Amino acid sequence: MGFCKSDNSQVKLNTCIEEDIGYDNIENIGKGDYLSEVADLHGISIASASRVVHSVCAAICERIQNIKFPREEAEQRRVKEMFYDISSFPNVLGAIDGTLIPIQGMLGDDEPNYVCRKQYHAINVQAICDAELMFTNTVVKWPGATHDAFILANSNIPTIMEGQNGWLLGDSGYGLKKWLMTPLMNPNSQQEIGYNKSHCKTRNTIERAFGVLKARFRCLHKNRWILQFNPPKCCKMIGACFRLHNKACSDGLPVPEDVDIQQLVHHNIINDDQQNNEANAIRRRLIQRF
Repeated sequence: MGFCKSDNSQVKLNTCIEEDIGYDNIENIGKGDYLSEVADLHGISIASASRVVHSVCAAICERIQNIKFPREEAEQRRVKEMFYDISSFPNVLGAIDGTLIPIQGMLGDDEPNYVCRKQYHAINVQAICDAELMFTNTVVKWPGATHDAFILANSNIPTIMEGQNGWLLGDSGYGLKKWLMTPLMNPNSQQEIGYNKSHCKTRNTIERAFGVLKARFRCLHKNRWILQFNPPKCCKMIGACFRLHNKACSDGLPVPEDVDIQQLVHHNIINDDQQNNEANAIRRRLIQRF
């Protein structure tokens, strides 16, 4: 960490503390000990250190705009080719899923909304990634009890995907759509089994991306700590971590060795939308390829 000589100006203080927050240190921001270190180093209160840390996270979210869904034809073709190379699943523009980020408990009428299905307080984050584990779309605002399908329906993804020549891959917690391919619940033929295997292996990229994200930023990992702030501040910190993860990927930083891949299927509610005839027809044609 760098050291800031005595200067009481807020601008100088912000600059000095911002220089202290890099790949090696932001993973610890969620711990109270980190704020104590920053406060002691700069001779300020923990409350002041907390304000500066969160202003840095806000600045990261505002200035680093590197979470972008592929829109151009050439870019989409490259994304599809890289996904196809995994397990021969065609026309994939992204893998989608939700992940739970633990936060501290709270009081008030909203408290039950943050208790996730695993019975701890959390933010439920929706994300899409490409085959290189780069996040291309994120939604960081919903309480932990919110179901993934609801988050998707209330995001900008249905609008983005409408009319696209390709689809996303999602698990059985999502409803089948013409732009969102889900696995078959009871595959019977060899082709259906082949479809499910290819789907699972290709969609696994989003689980790996979440695993790498949480290995880089341990404050997001339930087995390490919880974010000890109110939900809006937690969301801003989570958003900063996603952006820094993408920057780490683009800069070629090595993947942490102890990556914990979350379970492939983790939903209690199954949405197998058999009423969507157009989507079912697309999936049936896809199955014939396997």
